[in-house]
Amino acid sequence: MLVGDLSALLGAVPVPLGAWERRAAFMVPGGRGSAEDAARVEGVAGAEVRANGLLVIEVAVPGDLVREVLCAPGDLGGGVRGPEWADHPRTWDNPGFVVRYAYVRAGAVGRWARDLGVERAGTGVGEGFPGHALDGAADRRVLRVLGEVFSRREKGEVGAAYLERLAGAYHDAFERASALPRGDEAASVVHVARVGMARAVRRVLGEGMAALGVTPPERI
Repeated sequence: MLVGDLSALLGAVPVPLGAWERRAAFMVPGGRGSAEDAARVEGVAGAEVRANGLLVIEVAVPGDLVREVLCAPGDLGGGVRGPEWADHPRTWDNPGFVVRYAYVRAGAVGRWARDLGVERAGTGVGEGFPGHALDGAADRRVLRVLGEVFSRREKGEVGAAYLERLAGAYHDAFERASALPRGDEAASVVHVARVGMARAVRRVLGEGMAALGVTPPERI
């Protein structure tokens, strides 16, 4: 796995750099490896050292991060608590609702996908996961936030503010980049990829909420 392999090689967990709108990259401030070492890691498109020894690593397929999140060992939660999350009011102005609803929405996507046979159109979340299909603007915004979870876990910073950002990005993707076929549209690899991304978001939100003492809801 890309982040895991880079972390082991460089002695530090990579941190996402930039907005990932066109180019997805991680940065490692120092570390024991070189750009040449990093460039040889599977999934790396290129690496360079910038000023002050900052190592910048470009990712070949950002969508492959979904598999890494889903397959990561251990708990992805744990961090700094923010203001108390209220369950009500259930409006977009309430961050407690926004996070809980994103978790519920991501779970519903998985159920609906099974009913529609989406995963039969592709390979599911496995070795052949079609991460290359997650190339839309809304998809990339979710991937950019997901990309922070490993470095944040390392620092104990998978906190309320981070989960709120992830939930917001996911709601935008849910509305703008459907994980499910619409109308007479046939299920395709992009739907398979987005269903996988929903699972990754749900895992991070669920484990993050549990670590902060909030019970992840099944329905809202």
